[in-house]
Amino acid sequence: MGRNHARVYAELEGVELIAVADSNSDLASEVADKYRVKAYTNYQDLLLREKPDVVSIVVPTAFHEEVGSAVLKLGAHALVEKPIASTVEEGQRLAALADKVGLKLMVGHIVRFNPAIRELRNKLQAGELGRIFQIVCRRVGPFPARIRDVGVVVDLAPHDIDTMRFLTGEEPRSVYAQIARQVHTEHEDLVFGMLEFPSGIIGALEINWLTPTKARETLVLGEGGMFQVDDLTQDLYFFANAEKGSELWPALGTIKGVSEGEMVRYPLKRYEPLRAELEAFVDAIVKDKPVPVSGADGLEALRLALAMVESGKHKKIVRVDQ
Repeated sequence: MGRNHARVYAELEGVELIAVADSNSDLASEVADKYRVKAYTNYQDLLLREKPDVVSIVVPTAFHEEVGSAVLKLGAHALVEKPIASTVEEGQRLAALADKVGLKLMVGHIVRFNPAIRELRNKLQAGELGRIFQIVCRRVGPFPARIRDVGVVVDLAPHDIDTMRFLTGEEPRSVYAQIARQVHTEHEDLVFGMLEFPSGIIGALEINWLTPTKARETLVLGEGGMFQVDDLTQDLYFFANAEKGSELWPALGTIKGVSEGEMVRYPLKRYEPLRAELEAFVDAIVKDKPVPVSGADGLEALRLALAMVESGKHKKIVRVDQ
């Protein structure tokens, strides 16, 4: 992911990429040579010598607080990839430090910047679906060898938890999860989870590192029908409920219940979510306005993900609104 951050910064107007750091010297040199910038194997040397204005922190989750704190203490604004940290306490310290030193801290919840998700939110806020009944997020694929320090819940569930909060504007009341460890040596690699929202919306998520094919899907079911987002292709569909009374005779509608209406595929302008995310981060710094995904947002997504881990371990519903 660090390669992609470097590429986007190098392309952004008004931004100068000055250096990259990676403990793998070959990788650091490869990326640095490509963009004609300096390479470091120690991030602290980069911070002290280059004194950057902005830093993307794209390191294993266990090091987010350490690196993030160093960045903020040396006077740079920080974007930390999700999750904000390994624990709520670490995340709280990082967010508090950003407030103390008066610098921007943004958390990289990239799904918010998917054009299909953003258009879906607009349509939900406009009331095009009516009352929302359920949100389902499916995020599955093969095991990523790069992830060793956390399980699939902390690594991936914050994406979908944050998406549900983003789409509904609500905070869940309780969570329940079933987790399993099949191929990972230390942590869970499969989760089925449920979230209960105050308005009655039920959130459901399916996440694993076990599926041979990659899928990223969001479904929102409501009175008017169902929206479907394919996160990978940035497609947004709407499946309408058929108009009441359209059956040949009334009794048939009673037997069939909800019936299938028209399907619409919306034309969207596609763009790279990471570029939109980093543009929004830089814009918040230049214009001194709030970042679109705050430390508080990152903390809440992490807190709820960890509550799911607790639920899965103890086989119980966990209240999260207290």
